[in-house]
Amino acid sequence: MKMVRHLGSSLSDVTYVFDEPTVGLHPHDIARMNDLLLRLRDKGNTVLVVEHKPETIAIADHVVDLGPGAGTAGGHVCYSGDVAGLRRSGTLTGRHLDHRVGLRGEVRRPTGHLPIRNADLHNLRDVSVDVPLGVLTVVTGVAGSGKSSLIHGSLRRRAGVVIVDQSPIRGSRRSNPATYSGLLDPIRAAFAKANGVKAALFSANSEGACPACKGIGLIYTDLAMMAGVATVCEKCEGRRFTAEVLTYTLRGKNISDVLAMPVTEAYDFFPSGSAHVILGRLADVCLGYLSLGQPLNTLSGGERQRLKLAIHMAEKTSTYVLDEPTTGLHLADVDQLLALLDRLVDAGNRSSSSSTIRR
Repeated sequence: MKMVRHLGSSLSDVTYVFDEPTVGLHPHDIARMNDLLLRLRDKGNTVLVVEHKPETIAIADHVVDLGPGAGTAGGHVCYSGDVAGLRRSGTLTGRHLDHRVGLRGEVRRPTGHLPIRNADLHNLRDVSVDVPLGVLTVVTGVAGSGKSSLIHGSLRRRAGVVIVDQSPIRGSRRSNPATYSGLLDPIRAAFAKANGVKAALFSANSEGACPACKGIGLIYTDLAMMAGVATVCEKCEGRRFTAEVLTYTLRGKNISDVLAMPVTEAYDFFPSGSAHVILGRLADVCLGYLSLGQPLNTLSGGERQRLKLAIHMAEKTSTYVLDEPTTGLHLADVDQLLALLDRLVDAGNRSSSSSTIRR
């Protein structure tokens, strides 16, 4: 809607920045979105797009590829130039531009069906369908065709069905992947055992918290009519814990060091036990780059959904419903996510994914 409004504007020489404008779009709709981007450019404007979709990358006059990985492994310009050069560059993005998942040699046979009868939510008109069980099912169609209405409106609250969506995760600015996933409990226990002290000392919400910032690491200042300002706590220097707590270490790392670790590094740091298992699930859902202490309110919708999936993977359930699980994923990460979905199905679960990706 905003793009159409600006197309009708008489302004030119404006720089437009779009952050993944193709999210939720069917390939048919991506072509129409690309046309809008080109029309904005041709009016004499600069158009900057943050995007993963190869269809949109292909129309660019200039490409900047950041990497080589995510999180602490990123932050470097790996390539800058035209699309043809990107394909020859050998970067992770360049290698996957023309990559497509191959068709399965043999498809699984359903073990049963989950009936949906006379669905009429939103634009659905008396739709009845049997969702096959024991297989990976993809519900696709153009944006706005009724995919989510059919699946969410009909399967939510059914026994044995887990809905994993991208809605915000409840929690304060203190919440992070370690607290939300239950990972902090075995971490605190490991520190307590190694140092012979109480586990409560290693919680930023309990005894070990910095008294100045109350364990947040930041001081928030309310500026009344203006937006509030957050500054790093001068007493703990953003490390969230008291000086005494930071003297306790586990294999040379204090609790602040561990919470600053990305998932992949922490997975190696905790080679066994429940912490290792939880970290493995987080890595499986392509969150290996997230730091354990990153506030949940900084996660994207796709990251929140994959974090929820990692939690639900520990439960005994039978049917997972994922709503566009590839949102925000790089082309290389999509392969990893598909492999995870295959493993979930092979383990005896059913996976239904509402998506617009081509399969």
